[in-house]
Amino acid sequence: MVKKAAPDVAAGTLTWLIDQYRDTAAWQQLSKATRRQRDNIYKQVIAASGNVAYALVTKADVERGRERRAATPHQARHFLNALRGLFRWAQKAKLIKQDPTAGVENPERPKSEGFRPWTEDDVAAYEQHWPIGTRQRVWLDVLLYTGLRRGDAVRLGRQHVKHGTATLTTEKTGTVVPLPILAVLQQTMDAGPCGDLSFIAGAKGRPLTKESFGNLFRHACRAAGLNKSAHGIRKIAAIRCAENEATVPQMNSIFGWTGERMALHYIEAANRKKMAATAMHKLVNKEGDSIVSQQREVRQLGQKDE
Repeated sequence: MVKKAAPDVAAGTLTWLIDQYRDTAAWQQLSKATRRQRDNIYKQVIAASGNVAYALVTKADVERGRERRAATPHQARHFLNALRGLFRWAQKAKLIKQDPTAGVENPERPKSEGFRPWTEDDVAAYEQHWPIGTRQRVWLDVLLYTGLRRGDAVRLGRQHVKHGTATLTTEKTGTVVPLPILAVLQQTMDAGPCGDLSFIAGAKGRPLTKESFGNLFRHACRAAGLNKSAHGIRKIAAIRCAENEATVPQMNSIFGWTGERMALHYIEAANRKKMAATAMHKLVNKEGDSIVSQQREVRQLGQKDE
């Protein structure tokens, strides 16, 4: 059902179509994080072409928009995904006959391992600089001992905890994760300081947005001599789980993943580390000389014969 256009919005324009889309069940079914991300893209589209008739948008127009963002492939992908969501809905609603995003290819994902995980030495350095009883220590321990993403960690509070288990619906995927509060985390939170509505809080005890928390946490890392941020902590939490022989279902339950890909990535890395540790002795021959040393001696003997 098409709603009445706002007084300052001309019907049939891209601005009008985006306004209609934001009022649909398809839009509401997206996660909050996705809606926020796409909202920012739609604002750019409206600023540049809001008065253009949406029925006149072509595949070539979409491709040009993608190419303008080609220098930042992630932004190009987000742009294309945002337009796909909009025009696919418009086609189902019979507002357009053809989807101009159909057949437009996503740019290749940049080859990157993402943010570097923290090391155990990083954790130790941070803990030494920010002991229990500081809000900065609360920040680290909430991230490290829940495995939550930054946007979920800043929302976690006493209202989510019942009978020693925190239950939270994740912002990115809408997955419900049950997280028993570990004794080490409870000790940190008991010492505080925590906020009234969230365990992670600023200087005045108020909740933080994930963006402001990210900036504050980065400053806390620099003070501890670390060139790190909140992003790599979820990775070291996953590494710890995998090295402690957590299964795929167990890791999915903690981190809110589905399928096997993410958990197996960490489990296989942990298995390689263990296998290498148990197999390195195989580089030594039965007589106790290393293979490399034995080969060196053979080469030296050959040179003497010459």
